Amino acid sequence: MARVVILGAGVSGHTAALHLRRLLGREHTITVVSPNSQWNWIPSNIWVGVGVMPREKVVFPLAPVYRRQHIEFIQARATAIHPDGDAERDQGFVEVEYTTPARDGEVELVTYDYLINATGPKLRFEATPGLGPDGGNTVSVCTDSHAAHAAEVLAACIDRMRRGERQVLVVGMGHGTCTCEGAAFEYVFNVDHELREAGVRDKAQLIYLTNEAQLGDFGVDGMTFRQQGFTQTSRMWAESLFTERDVHSILGAHVTEVEPGLIHYETLDGNTWTQPFDFAMLLPPFGGAGLRVVGKDGADLGDQFLNPGGFMKVDGDYTPKPYEQWRAEDWPHTYEVPGHPDIFAVGIAFAPPHPISRPRKSPSGTVIAPSPPRTGMPSGVMGKTVAMTIADRIQGKQAPAHAAAMSGLGAACVASAGTGMLTGSAASMTMFPVVPDYQRYPDSGGRDLKGTHGEIGLAGHWMKLMLHHLFLYKAKARPGWSLIPE
Repeated sequence: MARVVILGAGVSGHTAALHLRRLLGREHTITVVSPNSQWNWIPSNIWVGVGVMPREKVVFPLAPVYRRQHIEFIQARATAIHPDGDAERDQGFVEVEYTTPARDGEVELVTYDYLINATGPKLRFEATPGLGPDGGNTVSVCTDSHAAHAAEVLAACIDRMRRGERQVLVVGMGHGTCTCEGAAFEYVFNVDHELREAGVRDKAQLIYLTNEAQLGDFGVDGMTFRQQGFTQTSRMWAESLFTERDVHSILGAHVTEVEPGLIHYETLDGNTWTQPFDFAMLLPPFGGAGLRVVGKDGADLGDQFLNPGGFMKVDGDYTPKPYEQWRAEDWPHTYEVPGHPDIFAVGIAFAPPHPISRPRKSPSGTVIAPSPPRTGMPSGVMGKTVAMTIADRIQGKQAPAHAAAMSGLGAACVASAGTGMLTGSAASMTMFPVVPDYQRYPDSGGRDLKGTHGEIGLAGHWMKLMLHHLFLYKAKARPGWSLIPE
């Protein structure tokens, strides 16, 4: 009998758990460790954050799903990995700290034969003084509770506009190294949509503040695609959308502090600025979940297993070299930790080997460039891929590890405003591959034009609605769930 332990129940971890249970017999144990009792379909937090969808529609309890699937669930926070055991144990184990009211703070040691680190990110609001909804001066849509709070603050802002007050609304990135620019991009246009629906758009100045050096970068160095027979860039596409919707942009910005009603920031040219606001939704930078890695003798192995941000190093090429010398093949393929064929890291938990967007610094040395995104579709594919590798090894199959390099994976992003069947609209983008391969596709920005597209309209909005329902159905492991692609 083998025991597989999965740290985290987000897109990657939950997907891995369901596929492992599908692939392995009941004599093998699948255990999920997560501090959260509910699963959250994060892409729809955007709709919660503007008040058009209740938070109950984007979450569901994990325990009943795992009970039906015969998956062990431990509601706890993983704090340390002991990959080689300790003086008393020869088997790898994880230290976990319970987060349930009955056992809050209680520590348990969970042994494993195979371990998947899918812990996701730590939301590092503390990286920028005054950032965030908990003791800070901005709102967030990173969690369902954050999004529900953002909707309340936005509604109050709209009420003030209805009374004739002009308001300044700022949406974007709260630090120079943030990722998930697509989420901020989607939220700003949802805010625009709701302001128009409320009849107060003329009372609002709407600003998009981002660490991108140009619009349409999205943390992936932008895209080139064909639309209606013409070749254009995501920069041109985004700029036209911003102009059409009268959304102003502040580019190449690193927020240094947020005071009540004031955002202080530095730009790539070295200048410092202050932007007044009445409403601000600024995303935080991500960090690793804070796991320690401990050797058999008690030594700290963090430098060996983790990068400076706390993300786990896997089978990528982490050799320091200039951006221009990186290649698509340097990205991880199997997500196996070198020297430890029993440990994997997927989704946001794995360490990217290099930036996708071009690294940039201000004259003072401040890094102002998007970090690589590792969410959504690629995270789900990674979870399934690692599950298949582990199942093969447990079943004794002499097969190579399954691969799912982001340099060979496509992704779709649908930025949809509104939730009605007839009134919404969306900016839809697909790209292949996520990590550009400039050697293979030198004339199209490192991507295959056959798999890279951009479109605006109602069809993309229908797609977003369909994905919302499909992925919640899949995550609940309803009949036929495995037929729905990641």
